[in-house]
Amino acid sequence: MYQIKTYNAIAQAGLDEFTADYQINNPEAQPDAYMIRSVDLHDHEFPKSLKVIARCGAGFNNIPLDKALANGTVVFNTPGGNSNAVKELVVASMIMASRNIIAAVQWSANAKPGADITLRTEKQKTSFNGTELLGKRIAVIGMGHVGSLVANAAVDLGMDVIGYDPYLSVESAWQLESQVKRAQTIADAIKGADFVTVHVPKNEETTGLIGTEELKHFKHGAVLLNYSRLGIVDNAAAVKALADGTLKKYYTDFSEAQILNNPDIVIMPHIGGSTVEAEVKCAQIAAHEIMTYLETGNIKNSVNLPDVAAPFASPDRFTLIHKNIPNMLGQISTFMADEGINIENLVNRSRGNYAYTMLDVSNLTPATAQKVIDRLSQVDAITRVRLIHHD
Repeated sequence: MYQIKTYNAIAQAGLDEFTADYQINNPEAQPDAYMIRSVDLHDHEFPKSLKVIARCGAGFNNIPLDKALANGTVVFNTPGGNSNAVKELVVASMIMASRNIIAAVQWSANAKPGADITLRTEKQKTSFNGTELLGKRIAVIGMGHVGSLVANAAVDLGMDVIGYDPYLSVESAWQLESQVKRAQTIADAIKGADFVTVHVPKNEETTGLIGTEELKHFKHGAVLLNYSRLGIVDNAAAVKALADGTLKKYYTDFSEAQILNNPDIVIMPHIGGSTVEAEVKCAQIAAHEIMTYLETGNIKNSVNLPDVAAPFASPDRFTLIHKNIPNMLGQISTFMADEGINIENLVNRSRGNYAYTMLDVSNLTPATAQKVIDRLSQVDAITRVRLIHHD
């Protein structure tokens, strides 16, 4: 019986994906897996039993990845699970910015009691005149799950779409409409754009991706949208760009003191992926990632280990999380040979300072299996040893 512990409110439809071999939130059991959303785990003490963390969403800044690896814990996210939700909010934000919807609604809400708002609106509504999206140019920075959907939606709206992504995958490229043009640099993408929207993960390379230098290339009166992560846009630079007219509006899903109470900044309370459908889809993806990893050792959508998948070449499979250092495979293979264990198939992939190895073996007895687990677990460079039996 595998034990799952949840944090935050996880959609029941996702929990329903687990089979009878899984138990949810048993307070007396040590967890094999965490299923989480936004809970901050940086100061959390991981139990040694914890083999997997699945984040129901794309972002994983709330999880200490190196600390998880040191515990032998693989971390997953659910890319694509909330992409449509974010895309729809981006489109809605562009429409709101273009048509002055927020100002118009606030004007109506503040109308004096008894006033004939219809007649007054006919006289004064020209102050809310906006523009259409049709024919406008949008620069999409980052063409992954969300960015590609935004780009395609913009094409459907009749916009001129320019995309920038130096790491564009073949899968994402196939999903793009043919009308989407590709820029070689951020400067080329944003030059002349009426809208600039960023859809990249947050890391050292993307922190401050849109800052003072990039804003110099913006079209005067452009609209900037950030529904990725706080810090990808330099908010101080954005505030200055609004003041000098470089930016007309700035829409973001992430609050910070320096952008509060600015009439030209619209801040959403981190609702980009907050739809019923997105929460269900992310939870369902997370449940299947957990089950696949625990039952087969195969990895897909990990954020701290490489994707690894192989069919079973024999009924017994060892999986190891270990440091990416010389002669690890040699040590493992030698020990298997010394115990008379035959390796039918071996898969090894590395990512940064850690690697993941799967060995399908034969000639394995229960006593030998336990001996292998005990001895390999004592190797300092190995943080997790598991044996999976496949009928």
